[in-house]
This record gives sequence, structure tokens and C-alpha cells, in this order.
Amino acid sequence: MDEHGVTDSYDDDRPKSVEVFLNGLWKENPVFVQVLGMCPTLAITNSVANALAMGLATTFVLVFSSALISMVRKWVPQEVRIATYILIIATFVTIVDYLIKALSVTVYQALGPFIALIVVNCIILGRAEAFASKNPIGRSVLDACGMGLGFAIALLCLGSVREVLGAGRFLEYPVLGPNFEPWVVFVLPAGGFFTLGAWLLIFAWWRERKSTKEHAS
Repeated sequence: MDEHGVTDSYDDDRPKSVEVFLNGLWKENPVFVQVLGMCPTLAITNSVANALAMGLATTFVLVFSSALISMVRKWVPQEVRIATYILIIATFVTIVDYLIKALSVTVYQALGPFIALIVVNCIILGRAEAFASKNPIGRSVLDACGMGLGFAIALLCLGSVREVLGAGRFLEYPVLGPNFEPWVVFVLPAGGFFTLGAWLLIFAWWRERKSTKEHAS
């Protein structure tokens, strides 16, 4: 509020905007809280490189599709909104598909069909319908960045554990020494379920512990 008693709207909106961004990282993390996007989460987190590539690709699509959907939300008829959102998302998925192929054929081959499946990732379509279609561009981009980075962080958490324990490496660099016998199960599909279950338990325990402390205080 200035000397004339006028409240600065930017100062009022700033905490809300920060909260919108942080929700996706912690309170509404798409993997550890909402348990969404399980297909790529379990399938491509057998290495850190794959997890990072998928996380960044999904964030790219989420941010740009949310921005465009927010821009056109007032002109899209309700009857065709879902089809329109899918078309917009598919456009950015095609762009990211070509980008990954141009930058690294190895990563492109490792991710396989899961790049194209970003189109039907429930995280992206869910944020388009629940947030971007109802909010201005700035808040929609912040929400998309938070959700995208939250998803990428979750993939990195799984990928780090699975690569270190399953191969004794981190980003292809040995970290556990030559005498370590890799736990091959962690790079197999079953390892994805074990690792995800462990992270969900840790996340739930941490949130419960934090909630208990807040109530106690």
C-alpha cells in the first residue's frame, strides 16, 4: 500500500503466484501426491539420463501447451475444448520429439514410444482442463512450471536410485566402486515398482511428520 492508501496489486498477487508454482513441487506433486503419469514414471526411470530427458520433455510440453490454451480459452467452444487441448498438446509433443531426435539419437531410442505418449499424459491434459483453461497466461505458466519440475524431480528421484543400485553408476560414472555387485532387479520393471513404493512411503511419512509438528505447535 502506498502513501495514498492504494494497494499494489502486484504485491497482493505475488504470494499467490509463488504458491501456485510451489504446489506442483510439493503439496500437489503429480507423482508423489496425485500419483499421476505412472506409465513413464515406471518405464523410463531405469537411468538418470532417461528420467531427466523425459522430465524436461514433459515440462516443455506442459508449459507451452498451458500458455497457448490459456491464451485461446475464451475463443474455444465448450463442445470441442478437449479435442482442441489434445491438438495443442500434440503439436508441442511433435516439436519435442524432433528436438530430442536431433540432440541425441541414443536418448530418443531409449525413450521410444513414451515421447509420443506425452500426448495422453494425464498430468498435461489435467492441468489444461483444471487450470490453464480457467486462468490467465502468467498463472498458467507458473502452474505448468511447478507441475513439470515436480514431475521431473520425481523421475530423477526414481532414476537416481535405480541407476545407482542397479548399475553402480550415476550418469554413467561409477560411484560405488569396482567391488559393488549391481542389484539388477532395480533396472528391471519390478525395480520401478519397488523404488516408487519406497519413495511414496518416504514422502507420506515426511508429510505426516510435518503435519504432526504443525498441529503440535
